[in-house]
Amino acid sequence: MIDVTAYLPGRIKRNSSGWINFDAPCCIHNGTSADHRKRGGLKVQESDWIYHCFNCGFSTSFTLGRTLTVRARRVLGWLNVPAEEIERMNLESLQHRGALGILDDRRNMMQQLSNIRFDEHYLPNPTQPLAEEAATYLTRRAIPLDYPFLSTGIGRPGIIVPFTHDQTVVGHSVRFLDSRMPKYIQRTQPGYVFGTDLQRDAWHTAIVVEGVFDALSIDGLAVLHAEINDAQVRLIRSLERDVIVVPDQDLAGMSLVDRAVELNWAVSMPEWPAGIKDVNDAVICMGRVATLLTIMQSREHNRVKIELRKRQIVKRLR
Repeated sequence: MIDVTAYLPGRIKRNSSGWINFDAPCCIHNGTSADHRKRGGLKVQESDWIYHCFNCGFSTSFTLGRTLTVRARRVLGWLNVPAEEIERMNLESLQHRGALGILDDRRNMMQQLSNIRFDEHYLPNPTQPLAEEAATYLTRRAIPLDYPFLSTGIGRPGIIVPFTHDQTVVGHSVRFLDSRMPKYIQRTQPGYVFGTDLQRDAWHTAIVVEGVFDALSIDGLAVLHAEINDAQVRLIRSLERDVIVVPDQDLAGMSLVDRAVELNWAVSMPEWPAGIKDVNDAVICMGRVATLLTIMQSREHNRVKIELRKRQIVKRLR
């Protein structure tokens, strides 16, 4: 197991309670000024350790026998621990715990998810299989047709998007295809996040967007409006992933930026070609892979840089 203290920057100071203080490396990554007053703290007990910054508030910990978390990996990277050493540390920890311990971790995570429940919901009646007009519309918007879309059975022609959680239908959205208003009708439950069933166990990042079609374009998570409520935060955090929030590039979407900064989540506001305001627009224009690349390349944790980019967008819109 690596000695984390060997990677601490500059001069360190030890106090009687067991904390080692040093200039925190996390602050510049979390939107605050660099720390030069030794407000970073590390407390080591055998192979376990706790990290806390008394400046920007970032904290994480490591316990031998558990998986190295995203936040722990992040602070090790900021301390310039080589990537191969971080992976070796994680492997040794898992070997120490063994298969039964890993299964316990998985069960605990699934139990956490199972505590988030939504009532089963019935779709509008009648419905019919996806009509040709609806399939053409989805294809034009670069939406994969492997999602279980349906079409409205009577009245206005429209596409029904079932909302699922743990493979159970818990709501829906209807996108009407005629020129009448409203274009959308949505039935959802408090705290619901669309797209949790699209996520894969091997993924380390979750991309949070506003709209359903944005999420379907890139297998992301949609919060269904230009805000993220506390219940949605709990659901997203239960996935235990790095989070990147990609707001619509309009005035309403900027409130999503403020919430992401408050939650210490990364924000991505790529400089897309003129006329593109959201993820689905970008996928239509550039394709899925190119859109994902721009999102990953533009992700930002620094609050000052996020605010500057936000101001650029607002200025352009006005």
